[in-house]
Amino acid sequence: MNTNETEALRQKEIMERLKVRISDISKELGRPLTYCSICFGCQMNAKDSEKLEGILETIGYVRTDSEDCDFLIMNTCTVRENANLRVYGRLGQLKKYKKNNPHMMIALCGCMMQESLVVEKIKESYRHVDIIFGTHNVFKLAELIETKLDTKGMVIDIWEGTSEIVEDLPSERKYDFKCGVNIMFGCNNFCTYCIVPYVRGRERSRRPEDIIKEIKELVADGVVEIMLLGQNVNSYGKNLEPKITFAQLLTQVEQIEGLKRIRFMTSHPKDLSDELIEVMAKSKKICRHLHLPFQAGSSRVLKDMNRCYTKEQYLELVDKIRTAMPDISLTTDIIVGFPTETEEDFKETLDVVRRVRYDSAFTFIYSKRTGTPAANMEYVSTDEEIKERFDKLLSEVQSIAKETCGRYEGTTQEVLVEGVNEQDPSLVTGRLSNNLLVHFPGTSDMIGRFMDVKLTEAKGFYYLGETV
Repeated sequence: MNTNETEALRQKEIMERLKVRISDISKELGRPLTYCSICFGCQMNAKDSEKLEGILETIGYVRTDSEDCDFLIMNTCTVRENANLRVYGRLGQLKKYKKNNPHMMIALCGCMMQESLVVEKIKESYRHVDIIFGTHNVFKLAELIETKLDTKGMVIDIWEGTSEIVEDLPSERKYDFKCGVNIMFGCNNFCTYCIVPYVRGRERSRRPEDIIKEIKELVADGVVEIMLLGQNVNSYGKNLEPKITFAQLLTQVEQIEGLKRIRFMTSHPKDLSDELIEVMAKSKKICRHLHLPFQAGSSRVLKDMNRCYTKEQYLELVDKIRTAMPDISLTTDIIVGFPTETEEDFKETLDVVRRVRYDSAFTFIYSKRTGTPAANMEYVSTDEEIKERFDKLLSEVQSIAKETCGRYEGTTQEVLVEGVNEQDPSLVTGRLSNNLLVHFPGTSDMIGRFMDVKLTEAKGFYYLGETV
Protein backbone atom coordinates (compact mmCIF):
# COMPACT_ATOMS: atom_id res chain seq x y z
CA MET A 1 0.00 0.00 0.00
CA ASN A 2 1.49 3.36 -1.02
CA THR A 3 1.40 6.61 0.97
CA ASN A 4 -1.66 7.99 -0.79
CA GLU A 5 -3.63 4.77 -0.25
CA THR A 6 -2.67 4.80 3.43
CA GLU A 7 -3.86 8.40 3.73
CA ALA A 8 -7.20 7.59 2.06
CA LEU A 9 -7.72 4.73 4.52
CA ARG A 10 -6.87 7.02 7.46
CA GLN A 11 -9.39 9.63 6.30
CA LYS A 12 -12.12 6.98 5.95
CA GLU A 13 -11.45 5.85 9.55
CA ILE A 14 -11.82 9.47 10.71
CA MET A 15 -15.12 9.73 8.80
CA GLU A 16 -16.44 6.63 10.58
CA ARG A 17 -15.59 8.16 13.98
CA LEU A 18 -17.15 11.48 13.00
CA LYS A 19 -20.32 9.77 11.79
CA VAL A 20 -20.96 8.65 15.38
CA ARG A 21 -20.26 12.10 16.84
CA ILE A 22 -22.48 13.90 14.33
CA SER A 23 -25.25 11.36 14.98
CA ASP A 24 -25.00 11.98 18.73
CA ILE A 25 -25.24 15.77 18.27
CA SER A 26 -28.19 15.27 15.92
CA LYS A 27 -30.03 13.12 18.50
CA GLU A 28 -29.32 15.71 21.20
CA LEU A 29 -30.84 18.46 19.04
CA GLY A 30 -33.71 16.31 17.82
CA ARG A 31 -33.02 17.13 14.17
CA PRO A 32 -30.47 16.36 11.43
CA LEU A 33 -27.43 18.62 11.15
CA THR A 34 -27.45 20.62 7.91
CA TYR A 35 -24.72 21.92 5.64
CA CYS A 36 -24.59 24.57 2.92
CA SER A 37 -21.88 24.49 0.25
CA ILE A 38 -20.94 27.65 -1.66
CA CYS A 39 -18.53 27.43 -4.57
CA PHE A 40 -16.88 30.25 -6.49
CA GLY A 41 -14.65 29.93 -9.55
CA CYS A 42 -13.71 27.33 -12.12
CA GLN A 43 -14.59 23.70 -12.85
CA MET A 44 -11.64 22.60 -10.73
CA ASN A 45 -13.25 24.30 -7.73
CA ALA A 46 -16.62 22.79 -8.61
CA LYS A 47 -15.04 19.32 -8.63
CA ASP A 48 -13.35 19.99 -5.28
CA SER A 49 -16.73 21.05 -3.87
CA GLU A 50 -18.25 17.73 -4.96
CA LYS A 51 -15.56 15.98 -2.91
CA LEU A 52 -16.17 18.23 0.11
CA GLU A 53 -19.91 17.63 -0.11
CA GLY A 54 -19.30 13.88 -0.39
CA ILE A 55 -17.35 13.92 2.88
CA LEU A 56 -20.04 15.98 4.65
CA GLU A 57 -22.81 13.64 3.44
CA THR A 58 -20.78 10.60 4.54
CA ILE A 59 -20.35 11.86 8.11
CA GLY A 60 -24.06 12.64 8.45
CA TYR A 61 -24.76 16.22 7.41
CA VAL A 62 -27.85 16.88 5.26
CA ARG A 63 -27.69 19.43 2.46
CA THR A 64 -29.62 22.70 2.56
CA ASP A 65 -29.51 25.80 0.36
CA SER A 66 -29.87 28.07 3.39
CA GLU A 67 -26.76 29.70 4.83
CA ASP A 68 -28.47 29.52 8.23
CA CYS A 69 -27.17 25.99 8.75
CA ASP A 70 -24.93 23.92 11.02
CA PHE A 71 -21.93 23.74 8.70
CA LEU A 72 -21.21 26.26 5.97
CA ILE A 73 -18.30 25.69 3.63
CA MET A 74 -17.16 28.29 1.15
CA ASN A 75 -14.80 27.17 -1.63
CA THR A 76 -13.14 30.40 -2.77
CA CYS A 77 -11.64 31.75 -5.98
CA THR A 78 -8.91 34.36 -6.18
CA VAL A 79 -8.42 34.89 -9.92
CA ARG A 80 -9.70 38.47 -9.48
CA GLU A 81 -9.43 40.59 -6.37
CA ASN A 82 -13.15 41.44 -6.39
CA ALA A 83 -13.77 37.72 -5.74
CA ASN A 84 -12.01 38.21 -2.39
CA LEU A 85 -14.27 41.16 -1.57
CA ARG A 86 -17.36 39.02 -2.21
CA VAL A 87 -16.13 36.47 0.34
CA TYR A 88 -15.44 39.12 2.99
CA GLY A 89 -18.93 40.53 2.45
CA ARG A 90 -20.47 37.07 2.82
CA LEU A 91 -18.52 36.42 6.04
CA GLY A 92 -19.87 39.61 7.59
CA GLN A 93 -23.45 38.47 6.92
CA LEU A 94 -22.79 35.00 8.38
CA LYS A 95 -21.88 36.35 11.81
CA LYS A 96 -25.56 36.71 12.79
CA TYR A 97 -26.25 33.03 11.99
CA LYS A 98 -23.27 31.93 14.04
CA LYS A 99 -24.49 34.01 16.98
CA ASN A 100 -27.90 32.32 16.94
CA ASN A 101 -26.60 28.78 16.42
CA PRO A 102 -23.83 27.62 18.79
CA HIS A 103 -23.42 24.41 16.75
CA MET A 104 -22.66 26.27 13.51
CA MET A 105 -19.22 25.89 11.97
CA ILE A 106 -17.88 28.01 9.10
CA ALA A 107 -15.11 26.62 6.91
CA LEU A 108 -13.18 28.42 4.18
CA CYS A 109 -11.06 26.68 1.57
CA GLY A 110 -9.87 27.08 -2.02
CA CYS A 111 -7.46 29.34 -3.84
CA MET A 112 -8.06 32.49 -1.79
CA MET A 113 -6.93 30.68 1.35
CA GLN A 114 -3.50 30.01 -0.17
CA GLU A 115 -2.71 33.72 0.21
CA SER A 116 -1.06 34.46 3.57
CA LEU A 117 -2.40 38.04 3.69
CA VAL A 118 -5.96 36.72 3.33
CA VAL A 119 -5.52 34.24 6.17
CA GLU A 120 -4.09 36.99 8.40
CA LYS A 121 -7.06 39.24 7.62
CA ILE A 122 -9.54 36.48 8.48
CA LYS A 123 -7.71 35.72 11.74
CA GLU A 124 -7.90 39.37 12.73
CA SER A 125 -11.32 40.47 11.42
CA TYR A 126 -13.46 37.33 11.13
CA ARG A 127 -12.91 35.38 14.32
CA HIS A 128 -16.20 33.54 13.82
CA VAL A 129 -14.58 31.41 11.09
CA ASP A 130 -13.76 27.95 12.43
CA ILE A 131 -11.71 26.14 9.78
CA ILE A 132 -9.35 27.41 7.08
CA PHE A 133 -7.60 25.17 4.54
CA GLY A 134 -6.37 25.52 0.98
CA THR A 135 -6.30 23.76 -2.37
CA HIS A 136 -3.87 20.93 -1.59
CA ASN A 137 -5.63 19.16 1.29
CA VAL A 138 -9.32 19.03 0.37
CA PHE A 139 -9.27 15.35 1.32
CA LYS A 140 -8.62 16.33 4.98
CA LEU A 141 -12.00 17.99 5.65
CA ALA A 142 -13.21 15.26 8.03
CA GLU A 143 -9.95 15.41 9.99
CA LEU A 144 -10.20 19.20 10.26
CA ILE A 145 -13.79 18.96 11.53
CA GLU A 146 -12.72 16.39 14.13
CA THR A 147 -9.88 18.69 15.22
CA LYS A 148 -12.32 21.61 15.54
CA LEU A 149 -14.72 19.56 17.68
CA ASP A 150 -11.80 18.85 20.02
CA THR A 151 -10.49 22.40 20.27
CA LYS A 152 -11.78 25.93 20.91
CA GLY A 153 -9.56 27.89 18.54
CA MET A 154 -9.63 28.46 14.78
CA VAL A 155 -8.21 25.47 12.88
CA ILE A 156 -5.83 26.52 10.09
CA ASP A 157 -4.15 23.99 7.80
CA ILE A 158 -2.55 25.57 4.72
CA TRP A 159 -0.03 23.63 2.64
CA GLU A 160 2.47 25.42 0.44
CA GLY A 161 2.39 22.56 -2.04
CA THR A 162 2.05 18.79 -2.25
CA SER A 163 2.90 15.74 -4.32
CA GLU A 164 -0.03 13.81 -2.81
CA ILE A 165 -3.09 12.80 -4.83
CA VAL A 166 -5.45 10.98 -2.48
CA GLU A 167 -7.88 8.74 -4.38
CA ASP A 168 -11.12 6.89 -3.61
CA LEU A 169 -12.79 9.37 -1.25
CA PRO A 170 -16.54 10.12 -1.38
CA SER A 171 -17.95 12.64 -3.86
CA GLU A 172 -21.46 14.10 -4.13
CA ARG A 173 -22.15 14.56 -7.85
CA LYS A 174 -24.28 17.43 -9.11
CA TYR A 175 -25.53 15.39 -12.10
CA ASP A 176 -26.27 11.67 -12.43
CA PHE A 177 -25.39 11.53 -16.12
CA LYS A 178 -22.28 13.73 -16.46
CA CYS A 179 -19.27 14.40 -14.29
CA GLY A 180 -15.93 16.19 -14.17
CA VAL A 181 -12.81 14.09 -13.64
CA ASN A 182 -9.53 15.61 -12.50
CA ILE A 183 -6.62 14.32 -14.55
CA MET A 184 -4.02 16.70 -13.10
CA PHE A 185 -3.58 19.49 -10.59
CA GLY A 186 -1.55 22.70 -10.55
CA CYS A 187 0.08 24.77 -13.27
CA ASN A 188 3.65 25.43 -14.44
CA ASN A 189 2.98 28.24 -16.90
CA PHE A 190 3.27 31.42 -14.81
CA CYS A 191 1.39 33.77 -17.12
CA THR A 192 2.29 37.17 -15.71
CA TYR A 193 -1.33 38.15 -14.96
CA CYS A 194 -2.34 34.89 -13.26
CA ILE A 195 -2.23 33.90 -9.59
CA VAL A 196 -3.18 30.24 -10.21
CA PRO A 197 0.34 28.68 -10.18
CA TYR A 198 0.97 30.33 -6.80
CA VAL A 199 -2.23 29.01 -5.21
CA ARG A 200 -2.65 25.67 -7.02
CA GLY A 201 1.02 24.66 -6.98
CA ARG A 202 3.12 22.82 -9.55
CA GLU A 203 1.68 20.42 -12.11
CA ARG A 204 1.12 16.87 -10.95
CA SER A 205 -0.72 14.32 -13.04
CA ARG A 206 -2.85 11.46 -11.82
CA ARG A 207 -1.85 7.97 -12.92
CA PRO A 208 -3.78 6.92 -16.03
CA GLU A 209 -4.94 3.69 -14.38
CA ASP A 210 -6.56 5.71 -11.55
CA ILE A 211 -8.32 7.98 -14.05
CA ILE A 212 -9.59 5.05 -16.11
CA LYS A 213 -10.78 3.26 -12.95
CA GLU A 214 -12.71 6.34 -11.81
CA ILE A 215 -14.35 6.85 -15.22
CA LYS A 216 -15.35 3.17 -15.46
CA GLU A 217 -16.98 3.41 -12.03
CA LEU A 218 -18.82 6.58 -13.06
CA VAL A 219 -20.06 4.95 -16.28
CA ALA A 220 -21.26 1.91 -14.30
CA ASP A 221 -23.20 4.41 -12.16
CA GLY A 222 -24.96 5.96 -15.16
CA VAL A 223 -22.56 8.68 -16.35
CA VAL A 224 -22.52 9.08 -20.15
CA GLU A 225 -20.42 12.26 -20.47
CA ILE A 226 -17.20 13.16 -18.68
CA MET A 227 -15.18 16.37 -18.62
CA LEU A 228 -11.44 15.83 -18.11
CA LEU A 229 -10.17 18.69 -15.95
CA GLY A 230 -6.80 20.37 -15.54
CA GLN A 231 -5.35 23.89 -15.59
CA ASN A 232 -3.54 22.81 -18.76
CA VAL A 233 -4.66 19.35 -19.88
CA ASN A 234 -2.26 19.42 -22.84
CA SER A 235 0.72 19.04 -20.52
CA TYR A 236 -0.77 15.98 -18.82
CA GLY A 237 1.67 13.18 -18.04
CA LYS A 238 4.94 15.12 -18.12
CA ASN A 239 5.77 14.20 -14.51
CA LEU A 240 4.75 10.54 -14.80
CA GLU A 241 6.86 7.44 -15.33
CA PRO A 242 6.38 5.80 -17.73
CA LYS A 243 5.65 8.86 -19.86
CA ILE A 244 2.18 9.32 -21.31
CA THR A 245 0.70 12.15 -23.37
CA PHE A 246 -2.75 13.67 -23.11
CA ALA A 247 -3.58 12.28 -26.55
CA GLN A 248 -2.64 8.78 -25.36
CA LEU A 249 -4.82 9.19 -22.28
CA LEU A 250 -7.76 10.25 -24.47
CA THR A 251 -7.27 7.14 -26.60
CA GLN A 252 -7.56 4.98 -23.47
CA VAL A 253 -10.63 6.87 -22.23
CA GLU A 254 -12.34 6.45 -25.62
CA GLN A 255 -12.16 2.67 -25.24
CA ILE A 256 -14.38 2.67 -22.13
CA GLU A 257 -17.65 0.95 -23.02
CA GLY A 258 -20.81 2.87 -22.18
CA LEU A 259 -19.12 6.27 -22.24
CA LYS A 260 -20.73 8.39 -24.96
CA ARG A 261 -19.07 11.82 -24.77
CA ILE A 262 -15.67 13.14 -23.73
CA ARG A 263 -14.94 16.82 -23.07
CA PHE A 264 -11.87 18.48 -21.63
CA MET A 265 -10.54 21.84 -20.54
CA THR A 266 -8.46 23.90 -20.45
CA SER A 267 -6.07 23.70 -23.40
CA HIS A 268 -2.98 25.90 -23.53
CA PRO A 269 -2.10 26.64 -27.19
CA LYS A 270 1.64 26.18 -26.63
CA ASP A 271 1.18 22.51 -25.68
CA LEU A 272 -1.53 21.45 -28.14
CA SER A 273 0.15 18.74 -30.21
CA ASP A 274 -0.41 17.37 -33.72
CA GLU A 275 -0.97 14.02 -32.00
CA LEU A 276 -3.90 15.48 -30.05
CA ILE A 277 -5.46 16.97 -33.19
CA GLU A 278 -5.17 13.60 -34.93
CA VAL A 279 -6.78 11.74 -32.01
CA MET A 280 -9.63 14.27 -31.83
CA ALA A 281 -10.26 14.11 -35.57
CA LYS A 282 -10.56 10.30 -35.55
CA SER A 283 -12.59 10.10 -32.35
CA LYS A 284 -16.28 9.13 -32.22
CA LYS A 285 -16.64 10.27 -28.59
CA ILE A 286 -14.56 13.45 -28.15
CA CYS A 287 -16.93 16.39 -28.49
CA ARG A 288 -16.52 18.76 -31.41
CA HIS A 289 -15.64 21.64 -29.13
CA LEU A 290 -12.27 23.08 -28.17
CA HIS A 291 -11.72 25.90 -25.71
CA LEU A 292 -8.45 27.51 -26.80
CA PRO A 293 -7.67 30.75 -24.92
CA PHE A 294 -5.58 33.23 -26.91
CA GLN A 295 -5.86 36.14 -24.41
CA ALA A 296 -4.39 38.81 -26.73
CA GLY A 297 -3.73 39.22 -30.47
CA SER A 298 -0.48 41.15 -30.23
CA SER A 299 2.68 39.04 -30.16
CA ARG A 300 4.37 41.75 -28.09
CA VAL A 301 1.61 41.68 -25.45
CA LEU A 302 1.60 37.86 -25.51
CA LYS A 303 5.31 37.99 -24.69
CA ASP A 304 4.60 40.39 -21.80
CA MET A 305 1.96 37.92 -20.63
CA ASN A 306 4.48 35.03 -20.86
CA ARG A 307 2.08 33.01 -23.01
CA CYS A 308 4.95 31.37 -24.96
CA TYR A 309 3.41 31.66 -28.45
CA THR A 310 2.95 34.40 -31.04
CA LYS A 311 -0.14 35.57 -32.88
CA GLU A 312 1.11 33.82 -36.01
CA GLN A 313 1.71 30.54 -34.17
CA TYR A 314 -1.78 30.65 -32.68
CA LEU A 315 -3.42 31.27 -36.06
CA GLU A 316 -1.35 28.48 -37.61
CA LEU A 317 -2.58 26.14 -34.86
CA VAL A 318 -6.20 27.14 -35.54
CA ASP A 319 -5.68 26.39 -39.25
CA LYS A 320 -4.37 22.91 -38.39
CA ILE A 321 -7.35 22.24 -36.13
CA ARG A 322 -9.88 23.47 -38.68
CA THR A 323 -8.26 21.51 -41.51
CA ALA A 324 -8.49 18.29 -39.48
CA MET A 325 -11.96 19.08 -38.06
CA PRO A 326 -13.94 21.53 -40.22
CA ASP A 327 -16.96 21.17 -37.93
CA ILE A 328 -15.07 22.06 -34.72
CA SER A 329 -16.56 24.70 -32.43
CA LEU A 330 -13.84 27.01 -31.09
CA THR A 331 -14.26 29.14 -27.98
CA THR A 332 -11.69 31.30 -26.23
CA ASP A 333 -10.71 33.71 -23.44
CA ILE A 334 -9.64 37.29 -24.20
CA ILE A 335 -8.17 39.93 -21.89
CA VAL A 336 -8.59 43.61 -22.78
CA GLY A 337 -6.53 46.34 -21.16
CA PHE A 338 -3.41 44.41 -20.14
CA PRO A 339 -1.04 47.10 -18.79
CA THR A 340 1.21 47.20 -21.88
CA GLU A 341 -1.63 46.99 -24.43
CA THR A 342 -1.85 49.94 -26.86
CA GLU A 343 -4.61 50.73 -29.38
CA GLU A 344 -2.50 49.05 -32.10
CA ASP A 345 -2.17 45.95 -29.94
CA PHE A 346 -5.94 45.86 -29.44
CA LYS A 347 -6.46 46.00 -33.22
CA GLU A 348 -4.38 42.80 -33.43
CA THR A 349 -6.81 41.18 -30.97
CA LEU A 350 -9.78 42.21 -33.12
CA ASP A 351 -7.96 40.78 -36.14
CA VAL A 352 -7.66 37.36 -34.47
CA VAL A 353 -11.35 37.41 -33.51
CA ARG A 354 -12.36 38.22 -37.10
CA ARG A 355 -10.07 35.60 -38.63
CA VAL A 356 -10.89 32.74 -36.26
CA ARG A 357 -14.63 33.51 -35.87
CA TYR A 358 -15.25 31.95 -32.45
CA ASP A 359 -18.56 30.42 -31.45
CA SER A 360 -18.25 32.32 -28.19
CA ALA A 361 -15.62 34.06 -26.09
CA PHE A 362 -15.17 34.91 -22.45
CA THR A 363 -14.03 38.53 -22.50
CA PHE A 364 -12.46 40.25 -19.51
CA ILE A 365 -11.05 43.64 -18.64
CA TYR A 366 -7.63 43.01 -17.10
CA SER A 367 -7.82 42.97 -13.32
CA LYS A 368 -4.61 43.64 -11.40
CA ARG A 369 -3.79 40.65 -9.25
CA THR A 370 -1.47 41.38 -6.32
CA GLY A 371 1.41 38.92 -6.23
CA THR A 372 1.76 38.55 -10.01
CA PRO A 373 4.47 40.17 -12.20
CA ALA A 374 1.87 42.10 -14.22
CA ALA A 375 0.67 43.88 -11.07
CA ASN A 376 3.90 45.93 -11.14
CA MET A 377 3.58 46.96 -14.82
CA GLU A 378 2.69 50.53 -15.76
CA TYR A 379 -0.54 51.13 -17.68
CA VAL A 380 -0.14 52.76 -21.11
CA SER A 381 -3.91 53.29 -21.60
CA THR A 382 -6.60 55.06 -19.61
CA ASP A 383 -9.62 53.38 -18.03
CA GLU A 384 -11.85 55.10 -20.61
CA GLU A 385 -9.79 53.75 -23.52
CA ILE A 386 -9.85 50.24 -22.07
CA LYS A 387 -13.62 50.33 -21.50
CA GLU A 388 -14.12 51.54 -25.08
CA ARG A 389 -12.02 48.66 -26.40
CA PHE A 390 -13.90 46.15 -24.28
CA ASP A 391 -17.27 47.31 -25.62
CA LYS A 392 -15.95 47.16 -29.18
CA LEU A 393 -14.60 43.63 -28.65
CA LEU A 394 -17.82 42.42 -27.04
CA SER A 395 -19.88 43.76 -29.94
CA GLU A 396 -17.57 42.04 -32.47
CA VAL A 397 -17.58 38.71 -30.61
CA GLN A 398 -21.37 38.68 -30.30
CA SER A 399 -21.93 39.66 -33.92
CA ILE A 400 -19.66 36.89 -35.22
CA ALA A 401 -21.01 34.30 -32.76
CA LYS A 402 -24.56 34.99 -33.91
CA GLU A 403 -23.53 34.02 -37.44
CA THR A 404 -21.27 31.07 -36.61
CA CYS A 405 -23.58 29.50 -34.02
CA GLY A 406 -26.49 29.55 -36.45
CA ARG A 407 -24.82 27.33 -39.03
CA TYR A 408 -26.69 24.21 -37.88
CA GLU A 409 -30.17 25.74 -38.12
CA GLY A 410 -32.53 23.32 -39.86
CA THR A 411 -30.37 20.25 -39.17
CA THR A 412 -31.08 17.38 -36.79
CA GLN A 413 -28.50 16.89 -34.05
CA GLU A 414 -27.96 14.62 -31.06
CA VAL A 415 -28.64 16.45 -27.78
CA LEU A 416 -27.89 15.34 -24.23
CA VAL A 417 -30.78 16.60 -22.09
CA GLU A 418 -29.49 18.31 -18.93
CA GLY A 419 -32.61 19.59 -17.19
CA VAL A 420 -35.99 21.27 -17.27
CA ASN A 421 -35.77 24.81 -18.63
CA GLU A 422 -35.67 27.33 -15.78
CA GLN A 423 -37.78 29.95 -17.59
CA ASP A 424 -40.36 27.64 -19.18
CA PRO A 425 -41.12 24.26 -17.51
CA SER A 426 -42.74 22.99 -20.72
CA LEU A 427 -39.23 22.94 -22.26
CA VAL A 428 -36.11 20.94 -21.50
CA THR A 429 -32.56 22.14 -22.06
CA GLY A 430 -29.82 20.05 -23.59
CA ARG A 431 -26.35 20.42 -25.04
CA LEU A 432 -24.95 19.66 -28.47
CA SER A 433 -21.56 18.05 -28.98
CA ASN A 434 -20.24 21.54 -29.84
CA ASN A 435 -21.39 22.74 -26.38
CA LEU A 436 -24.26 24.96 -27.59
CA LEU A 437 -27.53 24.80 -25.67
CA VAL A 438 -30.85 23.75 -27.19
CA HIS A 439 -34.31 24.37 -25.67
CA PHE A 440 -37.19 22.19 -26.89
CA PRO A 441 -40.52 20.77 -25.67
CA GLY A 442 -40.00 17.85 -23.32
CA THR A 443 -40.44 16.35 -19.87
CA SER A 444 -38.20 15.64 -16.89
CA ASP A 445 -37.95 11.92 -17.73
CA MET A 446 -35.75 12.93 -20.69
CA ILE A 447 -32.98 14.23 -18.37
CA GLY A 448 -29.75 12.31 -18.94
CA ARG A 449 -30.93 10.87 -22.26
CA PHE A 450 -29.72 11.55 -25.79
CA MET A 451 -32.44 12.88 -28.09
CA ASP A 452 -32.48 13.62 -31.81
CA VAL A 453 -33.59 17.24 -32.09
CA LYS A 454 -34.27 19.35 -35.17
CA LEU A 455 -32.77 22.82 -34.64
CA THR A 456 -35.63 25.00 -35.85
CA GLU A 457 -34.32 28.44 -34.89
CA ALA A 458 -30.91 29.87 -33.99
CA LYS A 459 -31.09 32.50 -31.26
CA GLY A 460 -27.45 33.60 -31.06
CA PHE A 461 -25.85 31.47 -28.35
CA TYR A 462 -28.57 28.83 -28.26
CA TYR A 463 -31.18 27.06 -30.43
CA LEU A 464 -34.87 26.33 -30.22
CA GLY A 465 -35.76 22.87 -31.48
CA GLU A 466 -38.18 19.97 -31.58
CA THR A 467 -37.70 16.22 -31.18
CA VAL A 468 -37.86 14.06 -34.30
